[in-house]
Amino acid sequence: MTRVLAAGDHFVLPHLFTDALEGQGVARSDIRELQLPWPMTPMGKVAEVDEASGSEDEIIAALEGAQICVTQLAPLTERILKACPDLRLFSICRGGPVNANVEAATKAGVGVTFAPGRNATATAEHTVAMIMAAVRRIPQTNADLNAGTWRGDYYAWDNVGPEIEGSTIGLVGYGAIGSRVTRILRGFGADVLVYDPYVDPTTLDGVAERVELDELLRRSSIITLHARVTPENKGMIGAEQIAAMPRGSIIVNCARGALLDYDALCDGLDSGQLWAAAFDVFPVEPIPEDSRLLTTPGIVMTPHLAGASKQTAIKAAQIVAGDVGRYLRGEPLEYCVNPEALRRI
Repeated sequence: MTRVLAAGDHFVLPHLFTDALEGQGVARSDIRELQLPWPMTPMGKVAEVDEASGSEDEIIAALEGAQICVTQLAPLTERILKACPDLRLFSICRGGPVNANVEAATKAGVGVTFAPGRNATATAEHTVAMIMAAVRRIPQTNADLNAGTWRGDYYAWDNVGPEIEGSTIGLVGYGAIGSRVTRILRGFGADVLVYDPYVDPTTLDGVAERVELDELLRRSSIITLHARVTPENKGMIGAEQIAAMPRGSIIVNCARGALLDYDALCDGLDSGQLWAAAFDVFPVEPIPEDSRLLTTPGIVMTPHLAGASKQTAIKAAQIVAGDVGRYLRGEPLEYCVNPEALRRI
């Protein structure tokens, strides 16, 4: 008998894990469910790991006797690993195992898995919605109408934005999300440029044109970011890059806040170099009360929910449950970041 902890939250509900695990042959009676407080309570740092929900004591108590944990945000720390010697597999249904101390897990012989692509469709759709909202100033005009103001001046030449059809849109990153955004934008009739050092140019044939970053900035009236953060690309879009774009351009970021210099972007909006911007991610979350993002005009914002859809939660649970099933059947795992840990068992 293998005991499994399904540590869900208010997005990926515990029963979604349980349903997915049952589909892999795990008996419901062998699954213990735990409800973590996110997003009603913000995620944060727990001991040495980031972006976690729940306390070490809570997780240690819930993991008693369990060999497997499936979760989105439960922390996996050195202390938890030492207190839970039965644990063998910790499956995180996120794009990366940010909330796990992978080095300590490897030393303890605990495999860590993740769930790439779980929110790719939702984030791609949200990105395109943010482009449209920024281009057509939908939030601002809606707010004016709700305030009882009919702003006919939005029809003035200086206050209208471009159409997507015929526009050149640059994507920084062409993974699971960027490729989906490309397909949607091509349906609008946009010309798409891609900067991604890792993409195979043959996969872009007839869909997008691969270019270097300098050329993408020079030619694109809209750019949207889809790269994962690395030490090399932090702040990759700053004052110099914004100045290289055509005047009146638009920047959209639904990837990670660290990719963009937000102060430089506000400067660009204030000067007219940029016409609009749209963000789902920020350098500090929640946004500080004194942030320029709250007072600079032309910005559309959502609170880091681009990946939030019912399908995302279901897919996330199914992806990690799939690797649990492989583990129980003695098969190689598909999304394990430290397979050497499992070989030590």
